[in-house]
Amino acid sequence: DGTLLACAEMLRGGITCFNDMYFFPEAALRAALAAGMRSAHGIIVIEFPSAYAADAADYLRKGLELRDRYGDEPLASFCLAPHAPYTVSDASFKKISTLAAELDLQVHVHLHESEHEIERSLAESGVRPLERLRAMNLLGPNLIAVHAVHLHEAEIALLARHGCSVAHCPSSNLKLASGFAPIAKLAQAGVNIALGTDGAASNNRLDMFQEMRTAALLAKAVAGDAQAMPAAAALNAATLGGARALGLADRIGSITAGKAADLTAVAIRGPELAPCYDVLSHLVYSAGREHVTHVWVAGELRVRERELQNAAFARLDTRWALWQNSLGALAGR
Repeated sequence: DGTLLACAEMLRGGITCFNDMYFFPEAALRAALAAGMRSAHGIIVIEFPSAYAADAADYLRKGLELRDRYGDEPLASFCLAPHAPYTVSDASFKKISTLAAELDLQVHVHLHESEHEIERSLAESGVRPLERLRAMNLLGPNLIAVHAVHLHEAEIALLARHGCSVAHCPSSNLKLASGFAPIAKLAQAGVNIALGTDGAASNNRLDMFQEMRTAALLAKAVAGDAQAMPAAAALNAATLGGARALGLADRIGSITAGKAADLTAVAIRGPELAPCYDVLSHLVYSAGREHVTHVWVAGELRVRERELQNAAFARLDTRWALWQNSLGALAGR
């Protein structure tokens, strides 16, 4: 139900594809397919047990079995998803490095999100997390470094040299007081920037219009340069940059002959968007998800005049009301 609710929010906000990394990926995958959304699912790896898996080997086994079962789904793709350097062992990282090369999979990992993460890595292994991953041959065009907030100049150059992508989640970084990612420097170095929301627990809104605007404004403030991350760059990070990070740039991310028709229509009308003389600037700095009118995924209409078209969303309001009451009771509210 949680993933289906997220899909409803994302589709109505113009999002056609998302990358998910958490426990019970099959439940998330089934919800995405029911919603008619394109989705990439992380084969999560973490060292501690959960209700989903017993240990790192069990996480990998279950995730790879899921990939085998759903590998032919046209709207689904998969990546390896070691949670973070502080929750994944060297042995697991080495296995992931081997599998990524053998299976041609992307690797999604939380990296340099907080200062505490880096301090812990230095204390436990004597090196910063990025260097630890480099030593295990994990840096390359298939690496998605999620957050990448605390980076030295040499680390920015290292990410660029290896063709890595950074998944920038500005609202999450603000809410968790993680810091400010050096996006202008990363972009200047040639690192592919993909824009993300992170999960609802560390953001609340799965809203790419909010993320575009926040990313563009923060980049300017951090760099001290009003030209940093212009509107076109922010829009690219929300579209083609994300597709590149997921290894899907040949299929989605831009309106190009031969690519899938994943499209979002935005109504540029109303006093809050007038006068419109620069559409790119308006999309990033003025428009919001409330201006999305129609959404297509793989050519199929999923939102018409802001109304969800898929039967999977029927009675969703009843289901979320039940969860709201249940969670409220647990919280004593």
